Amino acid sequence: MESQKRMKFPNPTPFDYQQLTEKIISFEKRYPFLRYQYIGTSILGKGIPALTLGNGHRSVIYVGAHHGMEWLTSVLLIQFIEDFCNLYESGGLAGKTSVRAVFSTHTITVIPMLNPDGVDYQIHGIDSDNPLFERLKRSNPSMDFSNWQANARGVDLNHNYDAGFWEYKILEKENDIKEGATRYSGESPESEPEVAAICNLIRFQKDLRGVMTLHTQGEEICYPFHSTVPKGAHAIARHLSLLTGYTINTGNGLSSYGGLSDWCNQKMSIPSFTIECGKGKNPLPIHAMPGIYTNLKNAFFAFPTLL
Repeated sequence: MESQKRMKFPNPTPFDYQQLTEKIISFEKRYPFLRYQYIGTSILGKGIPALTLGNGHRSVIYVGAHHGMEWLTSVLLIQFIEDFCNLYESGGLAGKTSVRAVFSTHTITVIPMLNPDGVDYQIHGIDSDNPLFERLKRSNPSMDFSNWQANARGVDLNHNYDAGFWEYKILEKENDIKEGATRYSGESPESEPEVAAICNLIRFQKDLRGVMTLHTQGEEICYPFHSTVPKGAHAIARHLSLLTGYTINTGNGLSSYGGLSDWCNQKMSIPSFTIECGKGKNPLPIHAMPGIYTNLKNAFFAFPTLL
């Protein structure tokens, strides 16, 4: 039986850190079996929340909003959490997946918004009382943050992982990429607290079987890092493609360096997949969420069972 409950987003507005916090507080009150913690803090001191479902020994991790403009991925993951909780309570199915069975065999950790500062920059801009105001003014003289992808100090989190990092620094110089809205990788791998937090979670997570990281846009499933393919990754990617209708892309160019999925596949030998959700121009509008979620829902629920 499919859940009949649907999360309501009464105002068609972008989804910022405050709204995320309010959703999590409401979940705490409604779902006593949902566990909640912070895995670290952002540059500006915002807690990075992680919500955990299940008590099985096999672990999977979902990550949203590496990039400021891609806050819609947080909405998708929040919707997944609510649907999972409702189906767990009712004993229902998501497609062919028994939610209670997954709950008993797996532990699912969801980080809906890895980059809360970047999301808030993109949605609200910055004020002169921001402690990084002068630095940001130098790197972004227009003070227009509508295309902001990076974290609070201008580092693109999905280039800050230790996977081809130093090779990317050469490309960065050749392409005159500097700190700012996008693509700058930082001074060293894991120099950013947001990336360090998720890497430490992955390093110490027991029996971690797979990672799914959400981005927008392109309707693609991206993997792996160059020729590094963990065992079983091909079959999982094909299955996810069948469930979503998304095409498989093995990555190329600047985008194939320094990402979370790259690091998981290359350095940790953990099957990891980047899902490029929806199509259009970033930031995708909030009203696009229901259609995108419909395409992805069965893949979200089935992912733990594929590993």
